[in-house]
Amino acid sequence: MTMCASIQSVRFGSPRNASHVLLLAVLIAILQGLARGQASSGQPETMPPSSTTAHERSADNPPTSIRGRSDQVATRPCRLRVPDTPPSPNAEKAVTSNAPLPFTPLSARCKFDLFLRTTYSPYTFASAGFQATLAQAQGQWPHYGGGMQGWGKRFGATLADTESRRFIQTFALSTILHQDPRYFPSHKRALISRAWYAITRVAVTKNDKGDEAFNTSEFLGALFTSALQNAYYPTDDRSLGDTMNRFGGALSSDAVGNLLREFTPDMKRLFRKHAPEKIKKIEEKLPIPPEDKP
Repeated sequence: MTMCASIQSVRFGSPRNASHVLLLAVLIAILQGLARGQASSGQPETMPPSSTTAHERSADNPPTSIRGRSDQVATRPCRLRVPDTPPSPNAEKAVTSNAPLPFTPLSARCKFDLFLRTTYSPYTFASAGFQATLAQAQGQWPHYGGGMQGWGKRFGATLADTESRRFIQTFALSTILHQDPRYFPSHKRALISRAWYAITRVAVTKNDKGDEAFNTSEFLGALFTSALQNAYYPTDDRSLGDTMNRFGGALSSDAVGNLLREFTPDMKRLFRKHAPEKIKKIEEKLPIPPEDKP
C-alpha cells in the first residue's frame, strides 16, 4: 500500500518523475517475482511413487545412490556461460535434424549472479572509460564541460547506463518474463548464416523452457533504460526524440555485441594456433578463467 500510494503521489509532468515511477514499478515487479521464486524453490522435491517403489524393490541399488544424485543436482553450480563449441558437421546435422540440444535453465539466483559478475567485471569499467573518452572527444553532452571533471561526469553517466541496463534486462525482466539472458552460439558453419543468426538474437531468445521466443526482455530493457536516463542526463538531452535515439542505439549496440560473442571464439582459436610458444607459456601462468581461455 505504501509503494502504491507513493506511485500515485508522483506527478507525470516531467521526464524525471516519469522515470521515478518507472523505476518503482520495476522494483515492485522484481519483489513479486523473487517472492514467487523463493516460494517455489522452498518446496522440497518429492520423488515420484513409481521410482520410490522401484527403489524399494531393487536390492542392488543402495539408498545413497539416489541421495548422491539429488545432492549433485541441488548443489549444481550456475552455468552462466554457454560453451563456445566450434561449428562441426555433426553439430550442424543435429540442428537440421531438429534434435534437441542440451539446455539448462537459469534460476532467479543464477540470473542475479550473472548480473553481479558483469557488474564488477574489469571489462565493464574499461568499456565505460573508453566510451567516456570517446564522448568527450566528440563533444557529446557539452553541458558536462571539459577536463577531468567533464570526463568524470561522462564516465559516471556511461557506467550508470550500463549497470542499470544489465540490472533491468539481465536480472529483473528476464526473471519476471521467464527468459534466458545468455547468448547461445550458433552451430552453423557458413559465415553469413552465423552473422545473421547473431544479429537476429536481438529479437529472438530462449525462454526458461528452452524454446525460442520473442526477446521481450531486450526491447523492454532498452526502452526502460533509455527512459531512466532522463533522470540524470542534461536537460537538453531528455526529449522524446533523444530517448528513442538512445533506444535504437542500444539495440544496434547489442547486435554488434552479439557478433563479437559469435566470432570471438574463432579469433581466439586462430590466435592460439599461430601464437609463439613463449606467449602460450605465459598465458598458462596467468590467472585466466577457463571459460575465457582460447
